[in-house]
Amino acid sequence: MSIQPDAVIAKALELLDETGLDGLSMRRLADALDIKAASLYWHFANKRALLDGMADALMAGVASSAPEAGQPWQERLADVAGEMRRALLARRDGARVFAGTYVPTENVMRVGEALMAPLRAAGADAKLASWGAFSVMYFLLGFVIEESGVAPEQMPDQELEQRTKAFELASARFPNLAAGREAIFDNDFDARFRFGLDVMLAGLAGKLAAAA
Repeated sequence: MSIQPDAVIAKALELLDETGLDGLSMRRLADALDIKAASLYWHFANKRALLDGMADALMAGVASSAPEAGQPWQERLADVAGEMRRALLARRDGARVFAGTYVPTENVMRVGEALMAPLRAAGADAKLASWGAFSVMYFLLGFVIEESGVAPEQMPDQELEQRTKAFELASARFPNLAAGREAIFDNDFDARFRFGLDVMLAGLAGKLAAAA
């Protein structure tokens, strides 16, 4: 049976939603495709190569449209970051799949270019644009991993209760954590993501001003 790489990636993403990254294996994928493992290795030498292909597929629709004329660099960068976040959240463990991939593929490179371009247009040199863009990406990946794994609505009631009691009991030793408990566990992830992104954009604006 002949199978194309795109079909392998599509099935791997389906399996990812079912099992999560830890449950995804080359053998399980071969079984799901009803092929021999040797046929799978013909296209992807190992799981890392498979994950690279999946990472590229996750970015298929991100930054595919041209920026609006005259759009401020902060808005364009925020738009691309928001698209990337939504794409990673669309798949179980999407951010974990993408993290650590530096594959020279069309979709991944387009997204990287789209993150750097607004900074370059604002006057950043290649180093500031690349470090700035990848810092935004690192924040985004960490945020989505946390958002996907520790959302309060996904926690059992007993675990939430234990966490609340722990904060109450520790309030004397850790008063700032106790005072910020509600904010720390606020599950408005859209607002929290935008807050963190705005902090990063403000920092980049400062770097741009200093460089100028």
